[in-house]
Amino acid sequence: MNFQQLRYVRETVRRGLSLTEAANALHTSQPGVSKQVRELENELGFEIFVRHGKRIAALTEPGKAVLEIIERVLLEAENLKRAADDFRDQEAGSLTIATTHTQARYALPRVVTEFKRRYPRVRLTMQQANPPQLAEMVLAGAADIAVASEALDDCPGLLAMPAYTWNHCAVVPSGHALLKAERLTLEALARHPIVTYDPAFSGRANIDAAFAAARLEAEVVLSAIDADVIKTYAELGLGVGIIAAMAFDERRDSLLRAIDCAHLFRSNTTRVAVKRGSLLRGYAFAFIELFAPTLTRQTVQRALAGGGELYEL
Repeated sequence: MNFQQLRYVRETVRRGLSLTEAANALHTSQPGVSKQVRELENELGFEIFVRHGKRIAALTEPGKAVLEIIERVLLEAENLKRAADDFRDQEAGSLTIATTHTQARYALPRVVTEFKRRYPRVRLTMQQANPPQLAEMVLAGAADIAVASEALDDCPGLLAMPAYTWNHCAVVPSGHALLKAERLTLEALARHPIVTYDPAFSGRANIDAAFAAARLEAEVVLSAIDADVIKTYAELGLGVGIIAAMAFDERRDSLLRAIDCAHLFRSNTTRVAVKRGSLLRGYAFAFIELFAPTLTRQTVQRALAGGGELYEL
């Protein structure tokens, strides 16, 4: 039994039980993966996978139990390597942040600037994706930290910690009819076409829920993952833009006017997520605390160990 065999089993499961895709991901051959998995099964004395001919169809019941152990063993092996790296040099290494466009564009630049000033020898990588993909990236070890407002707290394998709350605002060109009202209402909004986020991003679920609760139907004429796209089409008069309030900049968005929507839609919570059971490098704790000062190293360590509660903001 060796680590290579364990990695082959894990990757086969991660790749939807495709030996070919697992082999491609591990830069080896499909027959090599199949042979190593068979050898592990022979050593264990039972089959990990159900096979239909040469095709893997499912995990066996013993295979499901083995997979959980394999995940723990490989995680601890990765933790051992991180611990060794941290003891050798606490200020050098790599850190991958997986996040959405909104966070990368509006919430993280200050944090990244300060982090690079403090840790110039850490190779920092930013990857953008939708929230479910961010969760998978951290679980698979492709990213160290995920930052988003959706999906992260629904994943049992992640520790998702509240960082800050935010609200939406509406953006319209100057002179728009909605600017004449003292207080914006959902009824007034519903009389106009809407340009807002894709359903998977930036609190869109709270927007839809508010209209549904009021029994109003919003005419969403454009959905986007990018607040800048929403603002562009709001400027063109396609519809009323609904964006994260942090995405509006009075100087840069001089052709638009913002209208507060905090009273219309539920507030949103941005979370920082890491893989449960993982050992974080010292600079990873520093990045988290720069982003959310309440999430100190001690707080995060207690939460990872299961000894501390993280309250909603």
